[in-house]
Amino acid sequence: MPGYRLAIVGATGLVGQEFIKILEQRRFPIESIRLLTSDRSAGKKLFVSHQETLVEETTPESFKDIDIALFSAGTEVSRHFSPIASYSGAVVVDNSSAFRMDPHVPLVVPEINPEDIRHHKGIIANPNCSTIQMVMALYPLHKASTIERIIVTTFQSVSGTGAAAIDELTTQSKQLLDGQAVAPHVYPHQIAFNA
Repeated sequence: MPGYRLAIVGATGLVGQEFIKILEQRRFPIESIRLLTSDRSAGKKLFVSHQETLVEETTPESFKDIDIALFSAGTEVSRHFSPIASYSGAVVVDNSSAFRMDPHVPLVVPEINPEDIRHHKGIIANPNCSTIQMVMALYPLHKASTIERIIVTTFQSVSGTGAAAIDELTTQSKQLLDGQAVAPHVYPHQIAFNA
């Protein structure tokens, strides 16, 4: 089976790293892979399938000859580069909130509505993690009967914000356990022990 020419935008972030792990675990057929990030992380090297791969700055030219572009670098990056990648011929799978409410972009949870992928115009979005988990639980109930109303409370993981948020949670936890004051930086309020 021939492989795909992939780009991962946000490759040095937590989700980008998870993309790489899952592609390796599932032995996704890759002909080539381009790891893309901001200018501050460009030049780093990451391992993909036991091969050292240079991380490049994301530019409009990054998407030349790319079949699939996986985006997880935030809403602004997705809004700017996803249309460019799509216009260049790549199918974009966007993990940010940039296109979730766009009526022209299919919002897909593969276990629920995989057929919607066929209707893409170059960009495919996915819901946030809490929504995906919720619809996975609700879908069998929806198929069996009409759901008239649901009330949902979610607890969001700091990892969804990225490495800086995880570091802040760790630092604040240590500070509070040591009886020290906490100074939030990533979030507007204290995140440690706030549930």
